[in-house]
Amino acid sequence: MEEELKSLIKVWFCAIISISYCYYLPPRIKSGVPRLLSVFPVLALFLVLPLLFSSVHLSLITAFFLAWLANFKLILFSFDKGPLTPLPTNLSRFFCFTCFPIKAQQNPKSHSHLPKLSFAIKVVIFGVLLHLYGYRRNLSPTLLLALYFAHLYLEIEIILTFVKVVVFIFLGCDLEPQSNKPYLATSLQDFWGRRWNLMVPAILRPAVYAPMRRVSERRMSSGWALFPGILAAFVVSGLVHELLFFYLTRETPTGEVTLFFVVQGVCTAAELAVKKKTTVMKRWQLSPAVSRLLTVGFVFVTGGWLFTPQLIRSGVIERYTNEALLFVNFVEQKLSTVLLGYL
Repeated sequence: MEEELKSLIKVWFCAIISISYCYYLPPRIKSGVPRLLSVFPVLALFLVLPLLFSSVHLSLITAFFLAWLANFKLILFSFDKGPLTPLPTNLSRFFCFTCFPIKAQQNPKSHSHLPKLSFAIKVVIFGVLLHLYGYRRNLSPTLLLALYFAHLYLEIEIILTFVKVVVFIFLGCDLEPQSNKPYLATSLQDFWGRRWNLMVPAILRPAVYAPMRRVSERRMSSGWALFPGILAAFVVSGLVHELLFFYLTRETPTGEVTLFFVVQGVCTAAELAVKKKTTVMKRWQLSPAVSRLLTVGFVFVTGGWLFTPQLIRSGVIERYTNEALLFVNFVEQKLSTVLLGYL
């Protein structure tokens, strides 16, 4: 634990210095390739920093914030695109908007930064899920896989809500939600584009989808040019997840997770193609309940087939759950000590 804390301090000290450099120097350099070359050392550094941890959680969080979000935002920033353009008013805002999955709302709502009842419910459900791990040997593989997915979703929600509140305290700005009840998605387009991890598609659209669509429009109509853009965005997302999996497993990528996103991209593109045929849509229109079941079921089944096997084989899932249990036990012990001190 002490070594991990030392690594955590080193990593985020390096991140602060690197982001400070990106705030002060590159904006004075012409946008495009010259500015990209000026931030390239930071991009390379952010790819290395997650390897300094042995903890699955710290590796994953650092990889997501730095190697994934920060690097893509800095690449867009090099071409005067993305959430860092126009340049935030001060260094603290630039740092937070670079590293964390947030962006300021256009029309902030009063008190929306405060955790709601739904957050408390998620925390309670998360605690129940952790308790169920004690009975994992008695659970069927399907139920155990569902438990893993629910654990991952709830933990991401809790971590991002914490980030949201911390950023509000330090910056005083409201933030957009990072997910929108993905379990209610009625289509793959709805799930990946409007409900799951909203900051990721917000970055992939200008970074991958839009350029690919512009290139495709030179060879096909604009109505069909969106399909290569969609497939390119999913392929890039798959490659980034391969990198994230490497940070977690420290094993050679197998390509399974990339195939998962390719399957999602192909099926999403096919779904959109069917929607273009209005007569077909009127004939095969499904109720929202059935659409949700099919959508979430498809993501769950393909995830169990391609997304999780590498994590299970490498023991990452078991380490991930054990770390969560150890952290909860640590917090419980500290709270018990504090309460006993008052009695």
